Amino acid sequence: MICSDFLISVLPETVIPLIAIFSPVICSVLIVMFKNHPNLREGWTIITSVICCVSILSLIPFILKDGTISLSLFTIFPGIDYAYHVDAFGLIFALTSSLLWIIVSFYSIGYMRSLNEHNQTRFYFFFALAMFSTIGVAFSRNLVTMYIHYELLSLFTYPLVAHEETREALSAGRKYLVYMITSGCFLLAATLVTYWLTGTTDFTYSGIITINSASKIVLQSLFVIFILGFMKAAYMPFHSWLPTAMVAPTPVSALLHAVAVVKAGVFGIIRVVCYIYGINLIQELGLGVILACFISFTVIVANLFAIREDNLKKRLAYSTINQLAFIILGASLLSPLSLKGSMIHIFFHAFMKITLFMCAGTITAITGMKYISEMKGIGKAMPITSISFIIGALGMCGLPPAAGFISKWFIGLGAIDSGYTIFLFVILIASLLDAVYFFPIIWTILFDELDKGNFDKIKTKIKDNKISVTLMVLPLLITAIASVLFFIFPDTLGVLNLADIAVNNLFCIYGG
Repeated sequence: MICSDFLISVLPETVIPLIAIFSPVICSVLIVMFKNHPNLREGWTIITSVICCVSILSLIPFILKDGTISLSLFTIFPGIDYAYHVDAFGLIFALTSSLLWIIVSFYSIGYMRSLNEHNQTRFYFFFALAMFSTIGVAFSRNLVTMYIHYELLSLFTYPLVAHEETREALSAGRKYLVYMITSGCFLLAATLVTYWLTGTTDFTYSGIITINSASKIVLQSLFVIFILGFMKAAYMPFHSWLPTAMVAPTPVSALLHAVAVVKAGVFGIIRVVCYIYGINLIQELGLGVILACFISFTVIVANLFAIREDNLKKRLAYSTINQLAFIILGASLLSPLSLKGSMIHIFFHAFMKITLFMCAGTITAITGMKYISEMKGIGKAMPITSISFIIGALGMCGLPPAAGFISKWFIGLGAIDSGYTIFLFVILIASLLDAVYFFPIIWTILFDELDKGNFDKIKTKIKDNKISVTLMVLPLLITAIASVLFFIFPDTLGVLNLADIAVNNLFCIYGG
């Protein structure tokens, strides 16, 4: 934390969030400038990801003192500024994104070079801009600023989804863009109606909409429009874009599932529930229970889809849909414990899921295998990758020694605390189904027989591409170890404290 302490001591506190948000934009320019020098091009990616992360880490001590940082760049309309605001909840999301950007950057170098991917400059360029959009979503002070970054995120990730430029990839990209543009239209409509009703779109702990803002049916309908505006959360039936997008390179899949896109969706839903409507109004309108019932369908059914899927990345995609629904379910229960569980699951799930996707990508890059049924016994040839996968899988099931146990525990306690015990059974059934589709993968890679010829081929490929393989394996090992360390030392980065501050601020409004 020495660099972080230095930053906070020499720079005004309002400047540091701007460094975190806009440094990826500068990086994108440098990537293009050095497109003919791959080492320098990728070096700027690494350097910028570290600068972004250190900037965000430096804000933690300030926010832990129950502080916030606000800055306005310019006024768009009366009552609406293009502005940023750092609070505990936003910092959790930004911290998640910035830490994993460093990890994915190293992994991307090994992955893209080992497969000799085309248009690598374009890949790194749009990846940096996607991170700019993501940090902007995390630190947005109001719906308008969030909408701008939310839409930019859709535009900047489209070229990444369609990166392979095959017919399948281009089709997946078009489908992705249709969903994202439709989502943006709903979000824009909801934002305009909110401004018309309240004269502002700022996020506040008590919410800006009141029971007197409009009739109940109008407020309930507006909430539905907001939920449709955050289709990035990939809840059913608006989920099919996510498995389809698995045609993208694995670093992009990691970006979509663990770092940026889908997390922006669930982050936005929690912002609306807690900071636009407010806990009290959501309870008065009965929207929490309705959302919980609606999202429980996704929690269960996504796992049923995962069970029948043989393509490893697509099975992981359905797992992501399930885990995102867990986060939304925790928020909809409106309990301090469940909200805390949702907030920290954004962070913990990211490390576990990115581990799984990097393992899947490493297996494909080295062996060419994409289907689980092909991966018999590969754990004998790729032990580090396989053990890392097991850790991530256990975390998805909510089992020790991975951090997923902690966040799911809080969400489960929140279900009891809210008085809706039925949702505890939803959580338990879904966790059991997690095991149903993850444990067979573990059995296949560890205990099935590996053909001697395949073993030799895999070992030869690893030996011949030692540097690229190391750049892929080391990041997934780091995130796997981190997933365990967060279980043993859950407040290592202050995430639990940040969640406590965010939840306490929300519930102190109503006297606890």
